[in-house]
Amino acid sequence: MPSAETTRASVHEPDPVPPTREDPVAAAGSELFGGPLGRRALLGTSWWTPVRIVALVAIGMFALGMVQKLPCYDGAWFFGASSQYTHACYSDIPHLYQGRGFADGLVPYFDKLEGDMEYLEYPVLTGVFMEVASWLTPGGGSIQDQEQVYWMVNAGMLMACAAVIAVCVTRTHRRRPWDGLLVALAPAYALTATINWDLLAVALTAAAMLMWSRSRPLAFGVLLGLATAAKLYPVLLLGPLLVLCWRAGRWRAFGTALLGAAGSWLVVNLPVMLLAPEGWSKFYTFSQERGVDFGSFWLILSQRAEEPLVTDTVNTWATLLMLLSCAGVAALTLTAPRRPRFAQLAFLIVAAFILTNKVYSPQYVLWLVPLAVLARPKWRDFLIWQACEVAYFLGIWMYLAYTTSGDAHKGLPQEGYHLAVAVHLLGTLYLCAVIVRDILLPERDVVRRSGDDDPSGGVLDGARDVFVLGAAARPPRDAEPSEGPYVEWGGDGEPEKDSRSL
Repeated sequence: MPSAETTRASVHEPDPVPPTREDPVAAAGSELFGGPLGRRALLGTSWWTPVRIVALVAIGMFALGMVQKLPCYDGAWFFGASSQYTHACYSDIPHLYQGRGFADGLVPYFDKLEGDMEYLEYPVLTGVFMEVASWLTPGGGSIQDQEQVYWMVNAGMLMACAAVIAVCVTRTHRRRPWDGLLVALAPAYALTATINWDLLAVALTAAAMLMWSRSRPLAFGVLLGLATAAKLYPVLLLGPLLVLCWRAGRWRAFGTALLGAAGSWLVVNLPVMLLAPEGWSKFYTFSQERGVDFGSFWLILSQRAEEPLVTDTVNTWATLLMLLSCAGVAALTLTAPRRPRFAQLAFLIVAAFILTNKVYSPQYVLWLVPLAVLARPKWRDFLIWQACEVAYFLGIWMYLAYTTSGDAHKGLPQEGYHLAVAVHLLGTLYLCAVIVRDILLPERDVVRRSGDDDPSGGVLDGARDVFVLGAAARPPRDAEPSEGPYVEWGGDGEPEKDSRSL
């Protein structure tokens, strides 16, 4: 069912969008560096391009995050049950060096571990990442020395991932390179970057988004498959992409992306799946059997109930809530007055997965930051959300300090922790709400108000709708003109641009 939109998509303002001219928060912050960009400023004449500046800022913030872990590096990881929590510097990395057999030279997924966890409970590509870091860790000295070096090696590798993420986000929206500073300066990003190995999957997902924005569906699919081999959540992006391609009739591009994703995922997983099936399946069985854990609304319900929630019951309800969320995103996509941008739906679907899940770990914010910047590059909303995540980052460690300090009860009691959980859930819901508003009222979308259609959409950017539902198929004839620059969209082909340049 074609929509009534018949105008052609093209970008009438090819110049970059300076955030200090359209965002009052960015303009106020720029006073620290000389104030907003002037009308007569010469752009593109300096070696200090946005990509280079954003990458260096991202590396600098990552280094500050490493400094924040210094109290743990010097001893809190190794001495005292609660000191790593009171200093808010906990990391899984040094603890799992010995706990998952890397110190003993065991091969992940093939060699059985001692204790409750029989095999490594991470996806294959993350296991490879961990194993490579163990190869680069010298075996001499005490186990504490080895764990310190192992964390440092992993931090160096994750820093490279952080730089890749910042560069990819900067280059995804061609006319908005300075939005990458939101990623680079995100405080929750720096604080949680070395808690776990999530940045590997985030970097691959950001690279996949860049490839899709350049109309390279095969490269997108391959990178997304690799990201899914490192963490499960990236596969969720195929859902909204399916509905977007359905609305725009871009089935060939979606099929290419799907085949690329399936192929690269199989290349990584199939050898381990065939040679060590029990070890390979541990990640999936552990995810299913894992009980209600930190950060989720399920934990609040469980701790306030007379009896703890049954894991199978939570799995069922969480799955139903996620399916309802997927149906809601699909309905929103097909009924919106203008086709939503890919980044908007990508954020919504990943946020829905996190919000309905039985665990919302503090490092999960890493999954959302690049998608949030592409979906809603508004400094005020982004900083509100980041403030909520920083509050939760402090809250979970203070709560764990309280539960591990015995009768001293140093830290945050259960009621205070529940408040911290509610704050970070509401922060994520707030960002979801403003993105949904942008979809329903596209004139409020800051990306489209500056003259673009879907700069991260690739083959979807400027494409004509071929299937819509509801009012979207019957737009009012006497609609008032929207605010901002005029943007024609719904053309027969892709916008005029070099789709192969990076």
